[in-house]
Amino acid sequence: MPRSVSLLQTIAVSVGVAIGSGIFRVPATVAAQLQAPGTMLLCWVLGGIIALCGALSVAELAGALPRSGGIFAYLLEGYGPLPAFLFGWTELVVIRAAALGAIATIFAEYLGYFVPLSALQVHYIAALAIVAIGAINYLGVQRAAAVLSATTAVKFALLMALGLLAFTAVGGSAAHFHQPGRTTLPLSLLATALIPVLWTYDGWADPASMAGEISNPQRNLPRALIAGAACVMLVYLVVNVGFMYALAPAQMAGEKLIAATVAQRIPLLGGAGAAVTAAAVVISAFSGLNASMMTGSRIFFAMADRGLFFRAVARVSPRFESPSVAIWLATALGVVYVLVNDFAQLADKFVLGIWPFYTLAVAAVFVLRVRRADLPRPYRVWGYPIVPLIFVLASLYMVLNALITEPHDTGRLFGLILAGVPVFWLWGWLRAPKLARQP
Repeated sequence: MPRSVSLLQTIAVSVGVAIGSGIFRVPATVAAQLQAPGTMLLCWVLGGIIALCGALSVAELAGALPRSGGIFAYLLEGYGPLPAFLFGWTELVVIRAAALGAIATIFAEYLGYFVPLSALQVHYIAALAIVAIGAINYLGVQRAAAVLSATTAVKFALLMALGLLAFTAVGGSAAHFHQPGRTTLPLSLLATALIPVLWTYDGWADPASMAGEISNPQRNLPRALIAGAACVMLVYLVVNVGFMYALAPAQMAGEKLIAATVAQRIPLLGGAGAAVTAAAVVISAFSGLNASMMTGSRIFFAMADRGLFFRAVARVSPRFESPSVAIWLATALGVVYVLVNDFAQLADKFVLGIWPFYTLAVAAVFVLRVRRADLPRPYRVWGYPIVPLIFVLASLYMVLNALITEPHDTGRLFGLILAGVPVFWLWGWLRAPKLARQP
């Protein structure tokens, strides 16, 4: 595939994946769980710091190993084929389909503001959106990147404007920041609230999966990862501070469509606040869906290209120069998931499914500094070893806390991940005769 994706387009991928739909919904979830304004802001700041530490760390790997697949490629280089296969397996059966399904569901829900839709029709519209995004990506990475760049610029500007205009909301008050909440806050509760927050931040590592198509990846990819994470953190903090000014914590907790509620209180928008917000969410979700399809399909492509998946999935369309089979595979998985799961189920599966692999990938910075000291590193992680260590420790605590507080659901998800081990062995056994016949 040609290296035609520019630096700005790569940043758009990072921002486009992260600012999908969660920011329009998760602030209410965090308010319900934490209640105290200071703790709520702390949660969003911590989420941003963790994501930024991850981006700073993965940027070193991205510059040293500019290959398609991103996290998959780093796990393969750092630990060998089994962990890399398990990541690809989890992407295949949980992560990518759940991500596409969750974003498409919110796209359809907010589209329902303009065209009334039943619960069943929401699922159907979400499935059609995934198919449409798959078709755009099939037509070539430049077409998909052009659509993504335009929609990402629009949604970033709209979200920043909403956060700033929230300070003019009727009934808004700085006193909302000083309202009492919980007198004590268990650390485990903060870790639990971080799960949906980190889902909204997710996307900081995704551009790395397209490294094989990015121009001058040793230079542009680290810059894009860091710039993307910083942009998302900035706009999220502006939005959350604005929402907290407009609504008291108790009001935030009761608002499922919190962005629309805040917009209705902004005098400049008049009676069009809800419609403007709904349109912003539709654009944002469509952009996030596009970015998720672009990055996720490249992981399936990389697995097949390295012999850990069916070779046909590595096929590149001769006409459009896109990983055509991988794109349609991701499309099919997303459609199936969105038809049988609701939003909450999709979001939880996505976050807890991918985070252990993020932890391993960042830890690979330490591993490869020892095992591959000779590897050219155009960028070395700032603050080493503290920055990657912060990410690893925070991630481990969050995952362990999920196992303790929600052992049934988390254990079932991890069991699904570990089910990939016998699949890996079976794949190796089936591949052995073919490898033996090769000269």
